[in-house]
Amino acid sequence: MALSWWSKNESALTRIALPLLMVFSILTLAGCAPVGPDYVPPESSAPADWHTGLRQGLSGENMETRKLARWWSTLEDPVLNRLIEQAVLNNLDLKQAMARVREARARLGISESGLLPVLDAGGSASRSKSSENTGGGATRSFYAVGFDAGWEVDIFGGIRRSVEAAEADLDAGREDLRDVMVTLTAEVALNYLDVRTTQQRLIAAEKNLTIQQESYDFIDWRHQAGLSNVLELQQARYNLENTRAQIPSLRSALEGAKNRLAVLTGTVPGTVHELLAEARPFPGLPPAVAVGVPAEALRQRPDIRGAERRLAAQTARIGAATADLYPRFRLSGSIGLESLSSTDLFRSGSDAWSIVPAVSWNIFDAGAIRRNIEVQTAVQEQFLLAYEAAILGALEEVENTLTAYAEEQFRREHLAAAVDAARMAEELAEQQYQVGLSDFTTVLDAQRSLLTFEDQLAQSEGTVTANLVRLYKALGGGWSSLAEE
Repeated sequence: MALSWWSKNESALTRIALPLLMVFSILTLAGCAPVGPDYVPPESSAPADWHTGLRQGLSGENMETRKLARWWSTLEDPVLNRLIEQAVLNNLDLKQAMARVREARARLGISESGLLPVLDAGGSASRSKSSENTGGGATRSFYAVGFDAGWEVDIFGGIRRSVEAAEADLDAGREDLRDVMVTLTAEVALNYLDVRTTQQRLIAAEKNLTIQQESYDFIDWRHQAGLSNVLELQQARYNLENTRAQIPSLRSALEGAKNRLAVLTGTVPGTVHELLAEARPFPGLPPAVAVGVPAEALRQRPDIRGAERRLAAQTARIGAATADLYPRFRLSGSIGLESLSSTDLFRSGSDAWSIVPAVSWNIFDAGAIRRNIEVQTAVQEQFLLAYEAAILGALEEVENTLTAYAEEQFRREHLAAAVDAARMAEELAEQQYQVGLSDFTTVLDAQRSLLTFEDQLAQSEGTVTANLVRLYKALGGGWSSLAEE
């Protein structure tokens, strides 16, 4: 029956739909360029070269994108590689950033839907009886099916500006995800280096504890034999106990670093302890590190790219606010079937339709719309300043890490020489004391110096590699290896 009705009334429906399509087309063609400022990316005033002199393996050659994407592989440490892989798969902060990207993508879809008409389908059936005193007690039925459509014609571009802002927000969300990746890989590496540094410090403390225990035992033997006094015995004891007291704090720090690594990899504390149980040497440094030029580093950093995208989004919101100054045009209409009998609903003569063009214009709002434009403009200025601040902060971070990486290598070399001298001095002091050529104070000073220098050397070796990690982070390394949602 429905097909029969459609075939009989197809020409009538065409006559109804054609004016609607013509009105829609005319208003669409009448649309003008969106109001508000068009976004122009700001120019960054990056210096031509780094202010810090490039030394100790640093060079101004162009950064290799492939190496920068997986910078941790240059350290050639399989344990570190495994930890970073686990973190990329399981880290909760990274998963939250991915969810925020999906949210921004969905919000973009919501904004884009405003450009299209809204179509609703509905149907109803009712039966009513009027009062016998007012309507004669008649009983009547009413049946209706049809479609309702509505469309806000975006003549002045307010909706288009909102879509433009949503697109920029999505881009900013992607950059935030990349920035989380940059931070995550660096944090995993830095905590891993904390583990290795603390392990080396523990080794040095325990080795010195063994030396000091041997000295104490020797002094105790001499004291029992009447060859040394109580003062020497107590000096040997407090030296021994002081070293022994440092070991618990180192073990506590080691436990904390391991637990932190477990959380970064998205697992419960204690999960990575077996993997890190064996004390291993520090990862090797690459012979050369290409840092490129400042402009290249600024283009690579996701935090700067995200700041630029947020500025673009806010610029579009000025246009969306400006569109409120102008009239809004809306078309609504309906087409359907109405009948007092269900059997006649799909027969000729049941068709009904309406077209309702409408316009609304906010004539007076006490300046609220213009104040909102001022608000959005001021927010845009804040985003511009935030972008410029991000550039300055990035340049500062790179300059500082370039200096720290080079200078710590010099410090490590001097500490290594100091350790060699302190070890030889400790051996000589022991020998001279045993043959009576020096007192025990010389031995104490030598042992304390040896422990101090070995502890500082272990920390410096870890700091050199940590500064390289910070340099890769400052250059924006690591995010391009991420498979985005």
